Amino acid sequence: MTGATPPSGADLVGRWVHLFEEDDDRGEVYRRDAADVPLSRRPRKQIEFRADGSARVLTAGADDRLREHPAAWREASGEVRVDVPGARDGRSSLHVVRRGSDRIVVLR
Repeated sequence: MTGATPPSGADLVGRWVHLFEEDDDRGEVYRRDAADVPLSRRPRKQIEFRADGSARVLTAGADDRLREHPAAWREASGEVRVDVPGARDGRSSLHVVRRGSDRIVVLR
């Protein structure tokens, strides 16, 4: 699945891991998968952005293994939106509301 036009946000390309310990009222905090991510008994959600506009959202399944959900992302007016068709958790889209080279915040 790809977006209509490849997004311009090359800084987002790669895999990001949810650090729920850093969440705040602004949203869920994700860091690059190469970052020093602490171990957790709770499975960590992940978002993988690809340069062609496709994406993968990985969430915990019933047995705690990560399940892949194909997605697409695009950037418009400075905001990044990730569309996740058929998401079981009711979140068919995610919005990246803040981003830096090593940290993004996704609106809950």
